[in-house]
Amino acid sequence: MPYATVFTAILVLNALWFGIGFRYFSLTPDAAARLLVPRSARDSPLFPTLAASVRFLGGMNLAFAVFAVLLLLNGSLFPQPSQRALFAGVFSLAHASQFVSNLPVALRGGRVGESFWPVLSGPMLFIFVVDLTLALGNAAMAAALIIP
Repeated sequence: MPYATVFTAILVLNALWFGIGFRYFSLTPDAAARLLVPRSARDSPLFPTLAASVRFLGGMNLAFAVFAVLLLLNGSLFPQPSQRALFAGVFSLAHASQFVSNLPVALRGGRVGESFWPVLSGPMLFIFVVDLTLALGNAAMAAALIIP
């Protein structure tokens, strides 16, 4: 499969994943906060503050989703493999930062009592695995584009 086709497929996956992140964190912030906060702590006055703050994650996801879509629609503006490698590297870093942020929680065993979130089960495990997969996929694409 030619690199251009793989690059397009990875951009589509990036757009979808970041678009889902935007929808989840920006449009349903209470659901996102419930995923992070144990049921017993949701009556805290800080819960609405946390729910409002996850909208920032949605905003960052929106920026990456729109960037991926713009690259898909305007690929001819960046025909050089080095340009595409740079973009794939940036997307890899975005996904890796999410994975790495959850890694210490996962290594502690996920939710422990009232603290942390359940990285090793349910939707958080799915997010954890997808971010790792897309970080590695984008990194591999970047490497393939710059290594002759």
